Amino acid sequence: MSDLSATWRTRLWPRTLLWRTFLLVATLMLLSVAAWFLIFSTYEREPRARQLAQTLASVANLTRVSLLSARADARLGLLRELSDREGIHIYPAEADEVIEPLDANPLLALVHEHLREQLGTKTRMTLQRNGENALFVSFRIDDETPNAGAGESEGDGEFWVALPRERIERRFPINWIGWGAAVLLLSLAGAWLIVFRITQPLKAIKRAAQKVGAGETPPPLAEHGPEEVVAVAQAFNHMSADLARLDQDRALILAGISHDLRTPLTRLRMGIEMTADPAMRDGMSADVEEMDKTISQFLDFARTGNGDGSVTETLEPLDVQTLLLELTEQYRRRNLPVTLQPAVSPAPTFVRARPQALRRALTNLIDNALRYAPGEPPLLSCRHEGKSVIIETQDQGPGIPAADVERVKRPFTRLDTARSNVVGAGLGLAIVERIVRSHGGELHLVPGAQRGLLARVNLPAYDKH
Repeated sequence: MSDLSATWRTRLWPRTLLWRTFLLVATLMLLSVAAWFLIFSTYEREPRARQLAQTLASVANLTRVSLLSARADARLGLLRELSDREGIHIYPAEADEVIEPLDANPLLALVHEHLREQLGTKTRMTLQRNGENALFVSFRIDDETPNAGAGESEGDGEFWVALPRERIERRFPINWIGWGAAVLLLSLAGAWLIVFRITQPLKAIKRAAQKVGAGETPPPLAEHGPEEVVAVAQAFNHMSADLARLDQDRALILAGISHDLRTPLTRLRMGIEMTADPAMRDGMSADVEEMDKTISQFLDFARTGNGDGSVTETLEPLDVQTLLLELTEQYRRRNLPVTLQPAVSPAPTFVRARPQALRRALTNLIDNALRYAPGEPPLLSCRHEGKSVIIETQDQGPGIPAADVERVKRPFTRLDTARSNVVGAGLGLAIVERIVRSHGGELHLVPGAQRGLLARVNLPAYDKH
């Protein structure tokens, strides 16, 4: 149950900093408005109750004075005029009248308390008397109530003045809702703008970091805004410049070493051709060829230092199935067995790629398959799957342990176990990894169930239409 609730919290709660901060700011603003409304209501209650009690006391006193001052035969007309003009009704108090107690309303309690201070402690107040809804306030004409033996009842001398309930009920203006909604929307828009300006530099840093992770050199980040954002942008720009300089230095060193080694290798080839022993000549030639391949790998690794595979190539639509056909024919002309499976579906296998860089990556995968499984042709395949083009190379060699599949993608990494019987610089898969990532793809190495290794390249498919 707890796992289910945690899953729902994860789905409902936004994942981006922009919306998390915006919701937090919006919630705080709403709570602040609610708190201020409660504070205003609390502190406005006492002045309003005092003002309302003063009004009711004035009405009761004026009515009392008017009744006392009017002639007995004119009192009926006076009561009728008060009812017609002011909506005020006067009722004598009765012993058997039904009076509902006041609601648990803090405002009414304060009004009743102030009325008792002004009209006397025996002043009563209710909102319903004998089934009639109004604002009833009791008052006495005489200062003293007659005794029971004088022929008067307990309620003699006490009257009720009834006023419309609208005198105490506050109508909420409808237009306040519109103004309140407008102010709230403007506040939320301002909060969203503030948060947006904070998160935009973070998104720019994220995009730049992704380019660095793909082996590219991103353009410098804009160094403006708050001091903290400027400091982060400056630090990132310095880091990116240092990494680019290190890549350039590494490429220059590798290219220089490789160039310097080519000259003695050429002299060795000339010397080997003059060797009389055929077996020794073939062995030495194989060693020289291996050294030359290693040097070529160094050069390829230096070329992929910027992540684009080539400094001059541009992205263009490329049919991967056609490229695999060309590579298969090239290996067959060199008497190297490579099997290409026919396309399993008529869906196009186009990608946007740098042709020479992608050719170099696929060539490295095929060379690895041939090197680690000599005599057994590697199996190539290509298919369109969802929004990706999948390229697979399957060999029948000793394979790679599952714990080492990520480690072998690092430069100059070779295993000491199953596949260590073959020489090499350990740069082949590192070159493939860089080229594939520079094309927005992924390289996966899947150990076979029995033996061998499946190298799978996922590239974003390109729709020519």
